[in-house]
Amino acid sequence: MTEILGQLFIGLINGSFYALLSLGLAIIFGMLNIVNFAHGAIYMLGAFLGWIGLTQLSVWTGINGLKINYWLALLIVPVIVGFLGAGFERSLLRRLRKADPVYGMLLTYGLALVLEGGFRHQYGVSGQPYEIPEAFRGAINFGFMFLPKYRLSVVLVSLAVCAAAWYLIERTRIGGYLRAGTENPVIAQSLGINVPMLVSLTYGVGVALAALTGVLAAPILQVSSQMGSELNIIIFAVVVVGGMGSITGAIITGITLGLVQAVATLVYPEASSIVIFILMSVVLFFRPAGLFGREA
Repeated sequence: MTEILGQLFIGLINGSFYALLSLGLAIIFGMLNIVNFAHGAIYMLGAFLGWIGLTQLSVWTGINGLKINYWLALLIVPVIVGFLGAGFERSLLRRLRKADPVYGMLLTYGLALVLEGGFRHQYGVSGQPYEIPEAFRGAINFGFMFLPKYRLSVVLVSLAVCAAAWYLIERTRIGGYLRAGTENPVIAQSLGINVPMLVSLTYGVGVALAALTGVLAAPILQVSSQMGSELNIIIFAVVVVGGMGSITGAIITGITLGLVQAVATLVYPEASSIVIFILMSVVLFFRPAGLFGREA
C-alpha cells in the first residue's frame, strides 16, 4: 500500500506540472490561436533564471552574498518572463497574426531552438542542482507513508494557481474582455477595449505560467537545457486530449494523465513512457476535438 500511494503521489506531482504547463499552452491557443512550440523552452528558461538568481548572481556582479532566493524567484521570474513574452508577441508574433498559422508555429519553434541552444552552449547538458528551501526540507509522517514537504507544497501551489487562472478567465470581467477581444476584436475595440494590449497580456500570462512551473520544478528536477524539450511533446499531448484551447480540459487532463502514467509504471513499467500517447490516440479516434474541446 505504501508503494502504491507513493507512486500515486509521484503521479500527482507530475500531473500538477502537466496541468500548470498545459494551462499556459491552452490559454495561448484558446485566446490567441497560436500553437506555442516555445512553451517547453520557456519552462526551462524559468528554471534557469531561478537557478542563476540563487547561485550565479553574486559571481556575475562581484557582490558576495547577492542572490535571489527561492521565494523571490517564485514571484520575480514569472513576471520577468511574462514581460519578455509580451514583448515577443508585440514585436514579432503580432506581425504574423493574419498570416498562415504555420508561420507562428515556425517562429515559436525557432525561439525554442535559440533558447535551448544558448543555454546548452553556456551550461552544457548536465543538470544543475537547486536547493530545496529550508522551510520545506524533510517529510511529513502520515503513518502509512512519508510525504516530502516540498513536493506536497508543489502540488498545492499548482492546484491553487490552476484554480485562480480558471476563475480569472471564466468568471471575471477581465476574462470576459479577453474572450471578447479574441473572438471578435473589431466589435471589442468599438466598445473601447484595448485588444492589442489584451493579446500581449494573454501571451505574457501564458508564458509566465510556464516559467512559474520551471521555478517550482527546479528543486525536484535538476535544471538543464534539455528539461523543456523532454516535456514539450507530453504537454502538447495533454492539451490535445483535453481539447485545444480548453482551460478546464488542460487542468483535469493534466492531473489525470499524471496519475495514469503513475499507475502504468506500477502495473507495466515498459508502457509508462507511451501510455499518454496511447490514450491520446484512443481519445482522438472517438472525439477528434478532445474530451473538453468544441467541435469546429
